[in-house]
Amino acid sequence: MSSRRDFIQKLSFGFGLTAISDLTFRPDNPPAFRPADKQLRVALMGLGGYANIVAKAMQDCKMATIAGIVSGTPSKIETWKQKYNIPDKNIYNYETVGELKNNPDIDLVYITTPNSLHHKHVLQIAAAGKNVLCEKPVADNAKQAREMIAACKKANVRFYIGYRLHFEPHTKEVIRMREAGEFGKIMHVNNYMGFKIGDPTQWRLKKALAGGGALMDVGVYSLNGARYATGEEPVWVTAQETKTDPVKFAEVDETILFQLGFPSGAIANCGCTYNFNNTERLYINGDKGFAELSPAFGYGPIKGRTHLGPLNQPVVMHQTLQMDGIADIILNNKPDPHVTGEEGLKDMIVIDAIYESIRKGGAKIFINK
Repeated sequence: MSSRRDFIQKLSFGFGLTAISDLTFRPDNPPAFRPADKQLRVALMGLGGYANIVAKAMQDCKMATIAGIVSGTPSKIETWKQKYNIPDKNIYNYETVGELKNNPDIDLVYITTPNSLHHKHVLQIAAAGKNVLCEKPVADNAKQAREMIAACKKANVRFYIGYRLHFEPHTKEVIRMREAGEFGKIMHVNNYMGFKIGDPTQWRLKKALAGGGALMDVGVYSLNGARYATGEEPVWVTAQETKTDPVKFAEVDETILFQLGFPSGAIANCGCTYNFNNTERLYINGDKGFAELSPAFGYGPIKGRTHLGPLNQPVVMHQTLQMDGIADIILNNKPDPHVTGEEGLKDMIVIDAIYESIRKGGAKIFINK
């Protein structure tokens, strides 16, 4: 795999062949949507590689449908318009996106633009009065995440983060087992995610667009996985960075290892990298049992086992489950499986602390919420 694009395409293609927080709105004054036909009408903002994966997955959705697009690349618009039968009135660019407020045919905008644009775009969509689903990481830092949450609350719209694994059956089963006490007291978590990044000119290696490197892109999987593996929020972190190619990774981090401490005494050893492949694992060790997912974080198929035997949950394209799940939450007020903007903020608080630890030579940083 020579680039993250190859990584994404390979995983999604192979998969396709086989196949804390309260909500950020006031329950007595929910945002407007059309529940009659039980279809959440979604506009995709940013028509890059991941948006194509989401769009493909949404063809199998029962409760969510592609209703519009927002793109800064005119050459992409005609293809998307024809492929997904999108009317002209539901097509926007980054200059006209504010006009969404006058369009009752779009309920939610899914933002899949580069990381450092998330803050600006979430504020724009909130100002337009539309519900927001934003890819992770939610922002460049916790300060921005708090501003995004505040903007959505002020606009009375719902704000979610693209934590697709919270809808994925193997991951959900591991969380269920942990919540049921089947692993006993969680003692240790070991999580890794990474790949060898290719094209040195891509936006993921430019801090102005990516916000950071491996930690922001794939480290969030290791971090979020440690949080749902323990069901706790870390209270301290230590971290170390390794950089073997200071030219290619001049602006962003290449490989980061970090350790998390939790109130119960559980410890997590986590890592993320842009320098090597075959790095995708979640391992939970409790005093009564264990769980292992490997692959654990990619687009699938997720595979796993526990002390009770193999996990044989259904293999379904993650984004299909995610989009139907978000629709079910909004249209039917179903419980949120920890995918709100506040969940994104919790990850950003820890990411800020990880970077602080690295700046301070690996010092233990106590995390302030």
